[in-house]
Amino acid sequence: MHPITDPQLAARLALFERAIPGGITLENIPATRKFLKELNAAVVAGAANFPGVASSDHYAPGPAGAPAVMVRIYQPETRPALLPALLWIHGGGYVLGDVASDDLKAKKLALALNCVVASVEYRLAPEYPFPAPLEDCYAALKWLSAHARQFGVNPERIAVGGASAGGGLAAALALLARDRGEVSVCYQLLIYPMIDDSNVKQAGPGVPDAPTWTRANNLIGWHSYLAQEPGIAGIPYHAAAIRAADVRGLPPTYIGVGTADLFRDEAIAYAQRLMKAGIKTELHVYADGFHGFDDYAAESDTAKRFLGEQVHLLARALHS
Repeated sequence: MHPITDPQLAARLALFERAIPGGITLENIPATRKFLKELNAAVVAGAANFPGVASSDHYAPGPAGAPAVMVRIYQPETRPALLPALLWIHGGGYVLGDVASDDLKAKKLALALNCVVASVEYRLAPEYPFPAPLEDCYAALKWLSAHARQFGVNPERIAVGGASAGGGLAAALALLARDRGEVSVCYQLLIYPMIDDSNVKQAGPGVPDAPTWTRANNLIGWHSYLAQEPGIAGIPYHAAAIRAADVRGLPPTYIGVGTADLFRDEAIAYAQRLMKAGIKTELHVYADGFHGFDDYAAESDTAKRFLGEQVHLLARALHS
């Protein structure tokens, strides 16, 4: 991929590669889940107390025949009676992650955006392939809209967002909400979204790999989510948003990605498609940004700019 010359990002990537030799892999998904859960617990334990945000767990009715969906609600402790909301969807290649792994992120977003954040505990592949994770997110979105008064949320100012696979689910969710016409979505925040199931060509001569989220991981993630070979004909666009030929009627959009991210080209292509359809779209491409650089190199100048621009644009969309 793009060579990383930014000294701050290069240093943090080197630290990551030393700390996790071989990187995070999906060869053994249960073992990787266990490792990440323990790692996140250590990070949370070492983090300073985060005041000013209250959180509570609730359960939305699940899709037909499926269990209820846990939704963790975060809201500023000092707030007006009515606030906009962000339905947040965690990442993890469709096979990893949970609400707890994004707990600190959700709290920061609730304060920075002065909004209610609803984080979705969707079911994971390969145990629950498409459409189960997406339907869980849709159930949470419908529930949040229906219970807006309970949480002091303006039902006309609900955005959806997520990073990586969470960004892929957010993009698919916006399409599904448009198609079903039951819930209004005012904005979509797509952070290096995983939206192209055909991006599974394996690394080799002339096909460079990407740091932190590799081509091998991408193939396993997509295969697990689709429960079939990725990249073949007939994959529905609700599973892989890049396949949506008609993107008219989608909400205003932010897409952010780095030049060293495996998802760079698909993020740019999707942004261009939105623009051509007349969707108000902000595309931000960050030099030397690798997948997850905003977490792994959070103190870098680039990561701070990345988060700052997201907050600025989303706050403007939510509060306008």
